[in-house]
Amino acid sequence: MIKKIMAVSFLLFVVGAVEVFAGAIKNPVYSNNPIAAEVDGKPVYLDDLKHIRIQETLMQLHEMHTRALKEKILEKLAEKHPDLVAKKVPEVTQAEIKQFYESNSGIKEIGNLSQVSAEIRDYLEKSFRQVHIEQQYQHAVQQGWVKVYLTPPNDFHLVAGLGTAMVWTEEKVPSTRRVFVLEYSDFQCPFCKRVQGTLLKLRKRYSNEVQFGYRHFPLPFHKEAQGLAQAVECARDQNKFWELQDLFYKNISNAASDKEVIEMAKLAGVENMRDFEFCWRNEKYAERVQNDIRDGVDLGIQGTPTFILGAYDPETRTVSGEMFSGAVSEEKFVDVIEKYLASTRTEAKLNR
Repeated sequence: MIKKIMAVSFLLFVVGAVEVFAGAIKNPVYSNNPIAAEVDGKPVYLDDLKHIRIQETLMQLHEMHTRALKEKILEKLAEKHPDLVAKKVPEVTQAEIKQFYESNSGIKEIGNLSQVSAEIRDYLEKSFRQVHIEQQYQHAVQQGWVKVYLTPPNDFHLVAGLGTAMVWTEEKVPSTRRVFVLEYSDFQCPFCKRVQGTLLKLRKRYSNEVQFGYRHFPLPFHKEAQGLAQAVECARDQNKFWELQDLFYKNISNAASDKEVIEMAKLAGVENMRDFEFCWRNEKYAERVQNDIRDGVDLGIQGTPTFILGAYDPETRTVSGEMFSGAVSEEKFVDVIEKYLASTRTEAKLNR
């Protein structure tokens, strides 16, 4: 516990580390990327140490800082601007509790209204308070009473190698695709199964602009997942990777038997079943799957499905962008894809 407290305290310090605060300067000058060390006279910056989990932690700390700062600002303004705090936080009514209960089906599974009423009230009171604070804070900013210097952590872009990823569309030379969606998945993961329909829609929508790729990340508690990953790699030898991948997600049971795998391979169109079975039973691609897992762990992946979405460099076979986890919605995919497409289009125009 002491170690955790010390670690959090350190992060709280570095997020808002002061680089310069001279008496002659009216406003403090901060850096959210301070020098962490010097090696042979050359600086090592805080951003040089980042990986995705550090970035997520920094963003969480920034949110905590922001909430605390708003409350501190209102506390300091209360004496000089009493009208700012005159309006109290609205009280939660029984009607609002009932409405919240009726409109959230998941809560009904926990208990009836009388059983969960106290929890709902507590949640709504906190929500009302946050809204109230935000309204007061925005009013103070509009009146010019506040200047805020706190800034979020710098953007962090992952750089992920494709490795032996299976790509959706064969690449032409030179490639016209400059955005890539790289998926790390597990055939026995329900969220991986759920997102496949979304990915199919995206592949149709961006068939000429975005490349899609698949790598394996079978979780240790899914006993058959590694074997299924190896099976689609064996189907890949006969150009039936995507066909078998699709059938696995649609039809395979949680306790997949050898018989089911063989039947799915036949349905996928694998012609030489003798070669397929020899490949699969002798674990020809066990090391390939393990390499995918190792690369995923190095990127900071902890669960499935996980996506790295960003700018694609076909020469280095890397994706530089952002990481998302879970059954991501089509809307979120589209928003991020469009952002990177806009960036690559602008770059293309400048290079003409």
